[in-house]
Amino acid sequence: MKAPALKRLFLAALVLTFTPLLHAQNAPGKIPAPEKITVHLDPARTEIHWTLTGSVHTVHGTFQLKGGLVSFDPATGVAEGEVLVDLATGESGSHGRDSRMQSEVLESAKYPQAIFHPQKVVGSVIAGQTQNVTVEGTFTIHGSDHPLRLEMKISINGQETVASTHFVVPYVEWGMKNPSNLLLRVDKQVDVDVVAKGTAEGLP
Repeated sequence: MKAPALKRLFLAALVLTFTPLLHAQNAPGKIPAPEKITVHLDPARTEIHWTLTGSVHTVHGTFQLKGGLVSFDPATGVAEGEVLVDLATGESGSHGRDSRMQSEVLESAKYPQAIFHPQKVVGSVIAGQTQNVTVEGTFTIHGSDHPLRLEMKISINGQETVASTHFVVPYVEWGMKNPSNLLLRVDKQVDVDVVAKGTAEGLP
């Protein structure tokens, strides 16, 4: 077979190979996968509750979300952003107890915020469904960083998003003062429950 004929045969093979792929990529109705999903948290609609068990009674309290934004790549799970909690808003309904918590345990005048930086989301997030996902990241409180893994339930209706999670803060282990005394003993860890509400963009 002569060279020109071989060249024509080679070009024909290239056309037959790549033409179906080009048609598939440009086919009507084909929706490209989102590059990034972003969730904006609404402080006014987010609830943060904490529980501390003691020898006399169990103390319940709240904190307020200052702001939060989480973005992640649904293909790789790589995440970024931050969630800010205003520690000075922590209260349990007792002025004296809350004053000691702020000044002696949290030292909120020096460390006014707790911050969660997400690094990876494991699991699918799809509009119109409720999913269980894992969010891995770093939790900064009282001047120190700690790895934190959150098991979350996420429900999405349109763009409206609700995410709930429970985690434990071993505050004594993390360098904060134990408020126990001779009359009252309390656990060395605090249970935290969060129901965060906001909106999501870039959903598939």
